[in-house]
Amino acid sequence: MIKTYKNKRVFVTGHTGFKGSWLITMLNHLGAEVMGYALAPHTVPSLYTVVNGDTHCNSVIADIRDKELLREKIIEFQPDFIFHLAAQPLVRESYLIPNETFEVNAVGTANVLDAIRELEKPCIGIMITTDKVYQNNETGQAYKETDPLGGYDPYSASKACAELIIDSYRKSFFHPQDYANHRKSIASARAGNVIGGGDWATDRLIPDIVRALAENHPVSIRNPKAVRPWQHVLEPLSGYLTLGVRMAQDPVKYAEAFNFGPHPADVLTVKEMADMALKIWGKGEVVFPAQNNQPHEAGLLSLDITKAETILEWHPKFDAKQALEHTLEWYKAYYEKENMICLLKTQIATYFQ
Repeated sequence: MIKTYKNKRVFVTGHTGFKGSWLITMLNHLGAEVMGYALAPHTVPSLYTVVNGDTHCNSVIADIRDKELLREKIIEFQPDFIFHLAAQPLVRESYLIPNETFEVNAVGTANVLDAIRELEKPCIGIMITTDKVYQNNETGQAYKETDPLGGYDPYSASKACAELIIDSYRKSFFHPQDYANHRKSIASARAGNVIGGGDWATDRLIPDIVRALAENHPVSIRNPKAVRPWQHVLEPLSGYLTLGVRMAQDPVKYAEAFNFGPHPADVLTVKEMADMALKIWGKGEVVFPAQNNQPHEAGLLSLDITKAETILEWHPKFDAKQALEHTLEWYKAYYEKENMICLLKTQIATYFQ
């Protein structure tokens, strides 16, 4: 993997977010030259600030909806790889700002792809969406990449729209069969619920648990029976990077959609994850407040990762318990004021051993 990214130019949208901050740290570890494009960190504290993200990349603070500035920065940087992570990532937030969610997640993706069209050099584009792009009938089936797309809430629908946009651009402008002419390889990556140190977003299970435990409050669980494919942040990010390696080797074969998620045994309920987290932390209690007139959220969701395992030879390394242990190790170290940059790099190095 180091050979693929060392001294390569990598453009990352959404680099100031939770996953983006981990990704630019990983790319820095791999020897890449990174440019990031995103809004300023929107949580306090933020992982980007904690790990001194400006030392890992050339950071551009701007809106993905600013098509002209985005185009200017991509053309100026001349990237070999683009990882598009910028998004409005929260289901409940999407009910409050539906129009903005569609603009950022759908139109923002089109803006990135439009800029790639104008690059006069080979470029690999990996567009990050979500496991929620599938038309979820909540029957318990694990969704494959060929299953129908859809979305009940604005977030899920906006990401399904993004997938349709990606597929349209790939067929219309970056068709694999015409690679010799355009020299662009475009794939999408769909990952499930991600946990890991440094996520302070609201309405996310582990950050909510950690905040409650740190303040000695009961852990309030909103939707205890909801089932999710839980994975440590290093899992999908390693999947995205592996996909990039394969696309560099064969830009035609791998220009497709891929799921990245845990094994079926790690598709657990919210309550199961909360109970496990409290056991690992060593204290705390869970409460279940009444939920009236709450917006709809999917109750059951899982991914079939057979394609990534067989075609990319990518496999999850952590089970849910290990993912939680690494995550809570990070938060405990943070509250004990340890060197978080060192710990982040140690967790990355350990993962890739």
